[in-house]
Amino acid sequence: MGFFYISFLALIQGITEFLPISSSGHLVAISQILGEPNHNLNLDISIHFGSLLAVILYFRKDVLSLISGLFSIIKLETDSTNAKFFLLLIIATIPVTIAGFFAKFTGLSTNFRSIEVIGFTMIIFGLILLFADKKGRKNRYQDSWSYKDALIMGFLQCLALVPGTSRSGITITGGLALGFSRESSTRLSMLMSIPTILASGILLTFDLAYFDKEVYSITRLALATSLSFLSALLALSVLIRYIKYKNFTPFVAYRVLFGVFLLYLAYM
Repeated sequence: MGFFYISFLALIQGITEFLPISSSGHLVAISQILGEPNHNLNLDISIHFGSLLAVILYFRKDVLSLISGLFSIIKLETDSTNAKFFLLLIIATIPVTIAGFFAKFTGLSTNFRSIEVIGFTMIIFGLILLFADKKGRKNRYQDSWSYKDALIMGFLQCLALVPGTSRSGITITGGLALGFSRESSTRLSMLMSIPTILASGILLTFDLAYFDKEVYSITRLALATSLSFLSALLALSVLIRYIKYKNFTPFVAYRVLFGVFLLYLAYM
């Protein structure tokens, strides 16, 4: 796999990871459209690591609060705001972690990697996001996130195991449906991504250790990580600023158009 294609995949991953348009859907679709083999695990880990670094850097104050919450829990001081939010994130991550491991080791994760499936999920979950954006009350904020909310959004996150759904898209949809504002829904979704990407990275590392013997050069992996990091950081900055004043309609429009295009390719 050449430098250009690696760079292209890393940029696509970084740009689409946190926008509600599905990074996995784009990567799978592009791979099949171009007739390229699925990128190997070394590359997969590298581009996900770049995205993880970006969200940690962007939300560094929240991450420091989460670390403080972890230390509070270790000292059995679970009543603090930081400790509670740390526990909420763990609760929100448990469903997708279990579902991800189950899908991986039963082979279910490979059953949905088709252009046809991605086309339908792009359109369907895009329209659901539009409905939640239009009908949600938007009168709740991040500090009112409850254990029930975390569990609901955590189970919704499992749907993102199907390419084209979008992890950020479905969790933002859940936040909006629960009455959170656009900005709070987006922030919660981004913070939920940190433990989720970590869990995904652990699974990919396990696969790399036992199954994947193809190793890329350090130069190529560093390039992939850097490009994924920079593009993800840019996408995050644009999304957070944009959503303070605008709605999700442009993202829905893109999802529907891209979905129709994929279905055209699938059935032409």
